[in-house]
Amino acid sequence: MTALHELTALDQWHLMRSGELTPGELVAHYLERIDRLNAQLGALTVVAADRAREAAEKLPDTVSTAAPLWGLPVADKELTARVGQRTTYGSRLFADNVPIESDELARHLDAAGAISLGASAAPEFGLPSYTESRVAPPARTPYALDRGAGGSSGGAAAAVAGGLVPFAPGSDGGGSIRIPAAACGIVGLKPSRGRVPASSGLASLAGLVVAGPLARTVADAALLLDALVSATPWPFATRAAGPEDAGPFLAHAVRGEGRFQVGVLTDSPWQLDYELTIAPEAQHALDRAIGHLDAMGHGVDAIDLGPSDDWAGYPEAFRAVWMASAASIPAETDAELALLEPLTAWLVARGRELPARRLAAALVWLSGFERRLIERFSSVDVVITPALALTPRPIGWYDAEDAEHNFAQQVQYTPWTSMINVAGLPAITIPMGVSRESDGELSDRPGMPMGVQLIGRPGGEATLLALAAQLERRARLPHTPVLE
Repeated sequence: MTALHELTALDQWHLMRSGELTPGELVAHYLERIDRLNAQLGALTVVAADRAREAAEKLPDTVSTAAPLWGLPVADKELTARVGQRTTYGSRLFADNVPIESDELARHLDAAGAISLGASAAPEFGLPSYTESRVAPPARTPYALDRGAGGSSGGAAAAVAGGLVPFAPGSDGGGSIRIPAAACGIVGLKPSRGRVPASSGLASLAGLVVAGPLARTVADAALLLDALVSATPWPFATRAAGPEDAGPFLAHAVRGEGRFQVGVLTDSPWQLDYELTIAPEAQHALDRAIGHLDAMGHGVDAIDLGPSDDWAGYPEAFRAVWMASAASIPAETDAELALLEPLTAWLVARGRELPARRLAAALVWLSGFERRLIERFSSVDVVITPALALTPRPIGWYDAEDAEHNFAQQVQYTPWTSMINVAGLPAITIPMGVSRESDGELSDRPGMPMGVQLIGRPGGEATLLALAAQLERRARLPHTPVLE
């Protein structure tokens, strides 16, 4: 008999709509798995069992069964405030913080009928691409418990891959959904800037940070995306996508139709300033995806970033914005600053030293890069890259004391994600199999997950979901949780 957590979120939703399953039964099932497995994964930092049970019991009387996520359990990312729930933002500075009101994203998930089981782990203020804070245990990929789950939505990805929740919301300012999804062998979708009202990116510096779904299947990611955009108070206008890219996105993911022109990219705008290497495992994942695309009749050709003058200033400009974004962290006194981790403290210090003229110049340069990158990608429907340059990194691999080295390590692990945030484009990472570092080959044997990233045109989530669904079917990867 198939266990509840082995079903897709969509299947669970249909069972509850038909009355064959109650929200209370589903919540109880996941709470049991959390109690048994969370200590191994470091996925959830807060487990709100009593509140979740109460919410499940009251749900039929408070939210219509037509709600897009009715009865489905989720977990709030530790960066999202929920009233009465300890929210540390991954930092010792907020170790005892209990918000008195919820963020818009949490309120919207409640209105959509989702039931929060607690909070998923995140690194300090979501700044690093790995989830190993000093306020909670590290988040681990269920595929190899000595390896990190990535970041900053590492706890969410570990929870989904381990079957502790059917899917989960995350946020992405430089790869923070796609990186952990790739490290945990699941699907992670970063929407276009402006797509999700509760976290559109429009209010963040340089428009980098947006909310999006992490899920075990492409269809489940589309289901959650539809719910996240359902509160849109304005028609979403795009610059390049056509009517075929309109929602509901679930329909595009389920049908998985279309033939597309795909550009293969291995260049990165970081490569002039940092030594980058594509591990054999990452190359095998890319080659496997290209083979599938070719076999399915898609056009596949190489693409590059164009003349180096178009992107040579990227590292300096992005670093300036990343530092400036940390400058507003509310640590003012020496005692408060001492609570920050070395990487965060470095970013805060450098951000507060940054001249306004330099920040303004960086923002202008990145705006120009956005236009150039979109134009460069306009000859194809989708661009494909490796999801990660290396296999999931061992716990403790990142330099905890040398911030410059730490930043370089993050770039070397994930050189193809941040530019997509700068350009405001949608992107999705999907698994292509697992690999052992001893042989580098992808196989179905136990190993570490490796995947690819698909990048769409502005507003092109529907095309991404359709193509990702085709690759998912072709690769025939299992969708059951890794841990039992």
